[in-house]
Amino acid sequence: MFKPNMNYANLKDSYLFYNIAKKTDAYLKIHSSERLLRLGIGDVSLPLCSAVTAALHSAADDQSKKETFNGYMPECGAAFLRSAIAKHYKKRGVMLSDDEVFVSSGASDELGDILDLFDKSSTALVIEPAYPAYVDANIIAGRKIIHLPSGEENGFVALPDDSTDADIIYICSPNNPTGAVYGKNELKAWVDYANKNGSVILFDAAYEAFIEDEDIPHSIFEIDGATTCAIEICSLSKTAGFTGTRLGYTVIPKSLERCGMNLNSMWVRNRTTKTNGVSYVIQKAAAAVFSDDGQKQIKENISVYKKNAAVLTAALDKANIWYCGGKNAPYIWLRCPNGMTSWEFFDFLLENAQIVGTPGVGFGESGDGYFRFTTFGDPADTKLAADRLVKLFYKEG
Repeated sequence: MFKPNMNYANLKDSYLFYNIAKKTDAYLKIHSSERLLRLGIGDVSLPLCSAVTAALHSAADDQSKKETFNGYMPECGAAFLRSAIAKHYKKRGVMLSDDEVFVSSGASDELGDILDLFDKSSTALVIEPAYPAYVDANIIAGRKIIHLPSGEENGFVALPDDSTDADIIYICSPNNPTGAVYGKNELKAWVDYANKNGSVILFDAAYEAFIEDEDIPHSIFEIDGATTCAIEICSLSKTAGFTGTRLGYTVIPKSLERCGMNLNSMWVRNRTTKTNGVSYVIQKAAAAVFSDDGQKQIKENISVYKKNAAVLTAALDKANIWYCGGKNAPYIWLRCPNGMTSWEFFDFLLENAQIVGTPGVGFGESGDGYFRFTTFGDPADTKLAADRLVKLFYKEG
């Protein structure tokens, strides 16, 4: 008799953003004329830069001619893109061979697929608050999960505890949702822990392009010892506005081995079995991101989001609301004022300021009492939201 994957029954009934959409829709049915300011879901608002769109048009033209037409692409990524990404890492002093870089359809897809490399008996450690998909993907796989809370006491940058025994370790830096970043010393502590215990770090670097402090690592591979214990997953979604275009990349060093198995070789076998590669047109567009013009243009777009962050954090400062993030990350993580829970604050903002954010409890129990704003919105809307926050919470004297 057919038996479904019963692990799905262990997932929470509703996804975080589904609940947000339901509450927002219910509010608009009653207040249809209100202008909502959406600082919740982390989708970008600026279009693709001109270097990328030019590459898209050129690649589409290639597909119209027999002599330049491309069918199936290499499952692990086109040589031209893998090389461009490896050269990008080299500029930061990280030496990769092209075949240590794998092209994907996006970091979210890869974070789920990569679990094929690990036995179901492996234990996954998730530092919370965290992107909900880390937990859900492991629940679906039937894997044991260790929830390691972080908080204001450690700047939302939790460190390893030798009493914890984990096989898979999720680290996201800059962090979603808190905006906190791991310094070299903190990452070194995790790398040493992983090598000592035979663990593997899954390093989510989706927001590395927002780092502005020179002493903050962009890659786990800037840390000595990481090539024998880490996999890095990155994305062009927030870096270059590819949320609707979909492309990411994963780095698996050839020196990463466990139980006599080479994880780089395993992933080659996985990709050649389970994918037909990312389209030629999208990979050509991605390669343009790593060109000189592309890098200059995406930094100009990122600067707009950073200005949004400055506007919001200035408002929170004036309103005397505690927060972290916003400097090296596109997220601002704030403590809900007046002792409100995350969902109470969501309702309060929606009703009194028509601002939609993300309740912190959706990122794990340690996130309750906190709230996330994104800085990807339209600058005018962001300024208006900041003004409404000041009006709502600022008290003279």
